[in-house]
Amino acid sequence: MKQWLVLVCFVNVVLFAPLVWSYVEEPVKDGGHITGHVSLMGNKPIPKAFNIVTFPDSEYCGRISTGTGWRLLDEFHVAPAGGLQGVVVMLEGIEKGKPFHVPVPTIEAKDCMYSPNVLVIRDLQPIQVVNMDPIVHDVQIYEMAPFGAEIMFHRPLRMNPYHQVKTQSHEHRPGEPLVDMIHFSKGRRIFFLECGFHGYMQSQGVAVTNPYFAITDEQGNFTISDIPEGVYTLVAWHPGMGGILDMQVVVLADETITTGFEYQASDVRQSPHTTMVENPHFGPEVLGMLGKIVNIVPTHEVQVP
Repeated sequence: MKQWLVLVCFVNVVLFAPLVWSYVEEPVKDGGHITGHVSLMGNKPIPKAFNIVTFPDSEYCGRISTGTGWRLLDEFHVAPAGGLQGVVVMLEGIEKGKPFHVPVPTIEAKDCMYSPNVLVIRDLQPIQVVNMDPIVHDVQIYEMAPFGAEIMFHRPLRMNPYHQVKTQSHEHRPGEPLVDMIHFSKGRRIFFLECGFHGYMQSQGVAVTNPYFAITDEQGNFTISDIPEGVYTLVAWHPGMGGILDMQVVVLADETITTGFEYQASDVRQSPHTTMVENPHFGPEVLGMLGKIVNIVPTHEVQVP
């Protein structure tokens, strides 16, 4: 038997309850399932644009750029049919069920990008960041909430000491992993990772309180399985949006719920990095004016606004 559920509200508070929920692992007999689709309605938001000459290592990082001195950060990966990739969908309110295991997150700094750009983590869990580039990066992680943000940790991310610095090189060697502990406070559950040297290097994540979660695929689809019978809140979170979507679901034994979330492009939070503006004072030629070699060439990827 399948049931169809639809979006019921758009809120900002569900993900900011204290992380003190006690989850108990136990076998699940005849568990239910939730399958669904998340879409973005309206025009796809434009990528964030960063003037690459205002950051260090502009030649190396400019191997991925527009060719006109800009580096783009696209937070919205939308399929032709509107499916939105990278949405974390999770159930809230489950006290017990299948084993709760979240792999230790590993973030790579590669080609001046943090990858993956969306993460699922647990509170009080290690996280590791590896530098694959022949330049130095910087790790700044903040815990976020509507009522303020606080820094979790700030560390330099050094490159492999044997890595030859070659601006146009595609050679990547992993440096020693930077490992630290994730610990949220004040009920926060969302974190933001940024490189302190290169502002276009960003990644975000959310802490889960149980193993019933999924991240939407390239078509915007997700599946959550082996759910104990009960009434729960199903939540959808995307880092580019200013809030979350949620709905109440009734899960019955050995049944499948088919559901859907719809984000509205008009609800996308505004960012100061949105528009490419031609400015002769901050174009690639400024490096020549400063006596530097001007060679910002997108040899790896030409980004299209």
